[in-house]
Amino acid sequence: MKNKYDNEMNLEILSKSCNESFARIAVAAFASQLDPTIDEIADIKTAVSEAVTNSIIHGYENGDGIIKINCKIDKRKIIVEISDTGKGIENVEIAKEPLYTTKAELERSGMGFTIMESFMDELNVESILGLGTKVTMTKTIKDNKV
Repeated sequence: MKNKYDNEMNLEILSKSCNESFARIAVAAFASQLDPTIDEIADIKTAVSEAVTNSIIHGYENGDGIIKINCKIDKRKIIVEISDTGKGIENVEIAKEPLYTTKAELERSGMGFTIMESFMDELNVESILGLGTKVTMTKTIKDNKV
């Protein structure tokens, strides 16, 4: 069977804040095969950090759970899916509004989705209350060998 993508990676981590940096480095290492610029890698790492942190703090409310990370490469594009089976988001459109947060007491800025949207080319958020959330982010890496 021919794979639809040029390459693919799957990673599962526990929803512990100490795993956030591991997730961002693992995704960055996978993306490095596209020979991205330092800025492109920084963008990907920042977006992954935000998505993983959302799963930890909001999805599982700092309880135990599994965060799944799936990365695919399709030509010059990296597609990063980060999903959890946490509590889900009641209204994704409201949650995506800048400064919206359900954890103001934790001094959260409510900018997670806004940051993901600004650092990646595409952002899609799917969520079902009680079942979890999946964030899909896409970034096209410029061909720097021109």
